[in-house]
Amino acid sequence: MLQTLTPQELTLKISVQDLGFADTSQLLGKPKQSGSAKGWIGQASAEKATKFGLSLQQPGFNLLVLGEPGCGRTSLLLGTMQEIAAQRPAASDLVFLYNFDVPEKPLALHLKAGEGAVLRTALDHYVRQLAKALPALISETVTPAQAEGKAESTTEKIISPPARAAATLFLNEQIATLHKLASPDIPVFTRYLEALKRDVLENLEVFQFSSSESEDALEGLLSRYRANLLVDNRDAQGAPVIYEDDPTFQSLFGGMESSPDHAGNTADFMRLRAGNLLRANGGMLMLHLRDIVSDQHNGPQILEKLHRFLRNGRVQIEEPGGSSGHGSASYLVPEALPVQVKVILIATPEEYYAIQDEASELASFFRIKVDFVESFAAHSESYNTVAAFVAERCAHFQLKHFTAKAVARLLHAMQRWVDDQTRISANFAELQGLMLECAAVANSRETELIELQDVEDAIAAQRARHEYIEQQMREAIVEGDLLIRVQGREIGQINGLTHIDLGDASFGSPVRISARCYAGDEGIVNISREVEMSGPNHDKGIFILQSWLSASFACLTPLCLTASLVFEQEYHGVEGDSASCAELYALLSALSGLPLPQGIAVTGALNQHGEVMPIGGINEKIEGYFRVCKQVGLDGTQGVVIPSRNKQHLMLDEEIVTAVAQGQFHIYVISHVLEGIEHLTGMPAGTADAEGNYRAETVMGRIQRTLELFHSACESNPASASVRTRRSKQFE
Repeated sequence: MLQTLTPQELTLKISVQDLGFADTSQLLGKPKQSGSAKGWIGQASAEKATKFGLSLQQPGFNLLVLGEPGCGRTSLLLGTMQEIAAQRPAASDLVFLYNFDVPEKPLALHLKAGEGAVLRTALDHYVRQLAKALPALISETVTPAQAEGKAESTTEKIISPPARAAATLFLNEQIATLHKLASPDIPVFTRYLEALKRDVLENLEVFQFSSSESEDALEGLLSRYRANLLVDNRDAQGAPVIYEDDPTFQSLFGGMESSPDHAGNTADFMRLRAGNLLRANGGMLMLHLRDIVSDQHNGPQILEKLHRFLRNGRVQIEEPGGSSGHGSASYLVPEALPVQVKVILIATPEEYYAIQDEASELASFFRIKVDFVESFAAHSESYNTVAAFVAERCAHFQLKHFTAKAVARLLHAMQRWVDDQTRISANFAELQGLMLECAAVANSRETELIELQDVEDAIAAQRARHEYIEQQMREAIVEGDLLIRVQGREIGQINGLTHIDLGDASFGSPVRISARCYAGDEGIVNISREVEMSGPNHDKGIFILQSWLSASFACLTPLCLTASLVFEQEYHGVEGDSASCAELYALLSALSGLPLPQGIAVTGALNQHGEVMPIGGINEKIEGYFRVCKQVGLDGTQGVVIPSRNKQHLMLDEEIVTAVAQGQFHIYVISHVLEGIEHLTGMPAGTADAEGNYRAETVMGRIQRTLELFHSACESNPASASVRTRRSKQFE
């Protein structure tokens, strides 16, 4: 049955007394639930999944975090990651050393946190000692013949045996010092020191520099005796946690630093740089999927490389572009390093599922799925939790505190964001932004607390900043450029309601829907579809409409009907099925000859059984139409017909509630399409008897008579009859 809604049913009234405080300053310091205390408001399932996933240290248990921006995906995950990582030991350092046996494969050493810096300092000291002491120790030279006790045969000079012995003794002392200063208990390091000593002895002549070229050669030699500290965890307090907010190929996987100046004097392995995967070894790395896929040039390459890492558990440092920064091809091929990192990938559901075709195996490496909800149940406990959040944000930003009435208005706004009287939006970033705007309004009024009027003014200012396009459309209606009537009655015409989403704002606006009918065989013609201006959901709604009409007059099928439906003055395309009820009413009016009130707009979708289904944007649609009627002039006959299943979604402005209370505007709800046509025409809709016929003085009875006349017209026309025969055979 059609129902006229009361003012109390049009919005939600939140009891200020039930909140239990005068202003939010009274909530500071009060004990809170563990989840809400850390910001997991309404996200109990996400919190549980996050803590479970982060507690698993086995490979493969990476986290896929799905949710809309503003719900706390990043901040809550990052805080929990840091909390858990602080309880774990610091990760190891990573040092690269020169490989004297295979120069293109540097030696990788994983050392305890802090030992990498000690080793680097020790080797730097070693290099300085070589450069300082060796030239003096090997200054004594002899000819080869003198070294062997033979007669002179050449003027060539070599280091004398005593000088070489002194140099060897010096090197032994330095190597022993290295063992004391930096002595990781790793066999490869012991072998490295032996090779280091051997290489110096084989190149002692380089220390006898007498020209700038000799100095360059010595500098190049000494550079390979240094340590390249790629990962330094000496100051780490627990396991590493890295948030990569601008991922590139090199920032994630590492690469080779370009060194155009004096490149020939620096060993290539010293130019290797670690990426964040290496820096996060033993810890956690957070990424946003959007940051990767939005990079059209390198995004696919990064995803493929990330896929390989997740599969193999190893990171291969590669030079971007395959060549060194100074233009020459790099011969370095560092070994692929084993890395254990828990990757936390953040995305919206749309972003994640959009890449499934390209990276279908990626999901198999993210065994822990964390879903952030967009809304949560509204009750006294959740209201108090949100109020505590408001108090905490006021303290954090040093804002004035909110009165209880102001908090109630914030809660109302959060429920309006999700269009639901029973749920609250989880977009706390939006709430925080609104709080800051309210504080700015309150500061201009120089009040001690942020009051209800401040919140109302801030919300009104938000709407005013985005009202230009809606205002232009309203003025076009008032001035007659857009043909919308909100008074009188017309046959085959009705006002539907559209929802216009601009991204940062949305609003509703009426649109005239008209129908024309005559005898024929083409069925219902969707003009927008014929000119390719309608989307698949709208086309689906038209087909459902046609199915319901045919089923309602089954005794006359196939119907001898050609009918056209169109959204008048719509030039940007039509999508969605929320106007299918309005389209049906325009069609039924045209068939029955009964006029429809132009002041009553209709929105709602129908199924094949005539049941009216809920639609989105209900509040914006009603408010947009109300503002049009108000500007044209309210006369007490205007209103809207909406699905009864949208009742709980009503969170209307107080202005509409007041107008309804004064009888200037009306909101009706229906569960079946016949309830709506009965109200709009003022005539009983009618019920089919056992033979499928309707009583004459009903809406459906009048339509049946019209369809029978169309049937007779088609039967009397041989061309139409042959077409109808062919159509009948298609259904056999």
